[in-house]
Amino acid sequence: MRARLMIALSAAAIAAGASLVAIAQPPAAVETRPTNQAAYKPAFPGQTRAPEVKSNVAYDVKEVVASGIASPWAVEFLPGGKFLITERLAGQFRIADKDGKLSPPIKDGVPAVHALGQGGLLDVALDPKFATNQIIYWSYAEPKSDGTNNTAVASGKLVDGAQPKIENVKVIWRQTPALQSNLHFGSRLVFAKDGTLFVTLGERSVLPGRVQAQDLKSGLGKIVRINTDGSIPKDNPFAGSKDGALPEIWSYGHRNVQGAFLHPATGDLWELEHGPQGGDEINIARKGRDYGWPTITYGVEYGGTLRKIGEGATAKAGMEQPLYYWDPVIAPGGLTYYNANLFPAWKGSVFAAGLNSSFVARLSVEGEKVKGEERFSFSDRERDRYRDIGVGPDGALYLLTDGPNARLLKVVPKS
Repeated sequence: MRARLMIALSAAAIAAGASLVAIAQPPAAVETRPTNQAAYKPAFPGQTRAPEVKSNVAYDVKEVVASGIASPWAVEFLPGGKFLITERLAGQFRIADKDGKLSPPIKDGVPAVHALGQGGLLDVALDPKFATNQIIYWSYAEPKSDGTNNTAVASGKLVDGAQPKIENVKVIWRQTPALQSNLHFGSRLVFAKDGTLFVTLGERSVLPGRVQAQDLKSGLGKIVRINTDGSIPKDNPFAGSKDGALPEIWSYGHRNVQGAFLHPATGDLWELEHGPQGGDEINIARKGRDYGWPTITYGVEYGGTLRKIGEGATAKAGMEQPLYYWDPVIAPGGLTYYNANLFPAWKGSVFAAGLNSSFVARLSVEGEKVKGEERFSFSDRERDRYRDIGVGPDGALYLLTDGPNARLLKVVPKS
């Protein structure tokens, strides 16, 4: 009798323990689709497919600009509640006031753009002293007379008014070499704390460009750091090199970097870049580091063959691992860090905009580790693409959608 009682108690304890274990299991990953290449495994826990961590934030989405923005790329916040928007294919700027009214196009004096494929007018950034000098900087796909093209950066003085204009336009930097391609121009512009300017780039997608992403004599597949007049900071990692390395290079081995922000606490440059089929990455772009493309990647070639790229591996000595990656991809747009007080539950989160995914990913981050992912579809339109994302001076989250009739959306706490 005693033996039977002990067996029964043990079975009950085991059952209770199993129940407790089940309760203690971490949340399931928010991503449930199969990976493109089953043989590829993350280098460390939490590098991909983070558990779903809900912030339980109630919010409203308002249309700042409901229509009329044509194929935009970037939005920047101007003093007084206005917005500066780049229209990629038209190669022009627009200013939206706080009520959503768009200015006439700003195009006079703006250099011509290569407006094919992914080319055109790209990112825009305000000078750190914009309040007093009104200087802006922008990146764009620059056409050449021989049919090639490249990413370039220009500056000018923004003069607002009934017909806004840009004066004293100067091209301050050009990517070399130029290639014949309509793809992978990058590009984001981010000011460092010391006033230097980071320019994120692509490797132009075509094979002759891809193979130059880790070549220090080429500007393809790099993040560069320049002064605002286009000169080279003396403390760049390859400044003064005698082996032909380009002195503007900050980091290399990138594929196509289309999102970036400067971390407010550390001053590090965080970037978001497109993988091929699988392997979209978030990296911290550190001085002189090699980020592996195309030698290593978590993605595969496009199409149904799942053919591996480079050395067919995801890691190699001397090459950096992504802080986080997606497989399948989200097709990155913009990237931002939420450090405002309007949404306390989001403070310290990283937001990544997606183009083909129709969602924005919020990453819960501790230091340099992703602890969770939450996905939002802020648009009321099916399959909307999110091109840019940023945090306004008011603490609201702003989203610029993509396409020929795009909108500027504002996310605020639910009233």
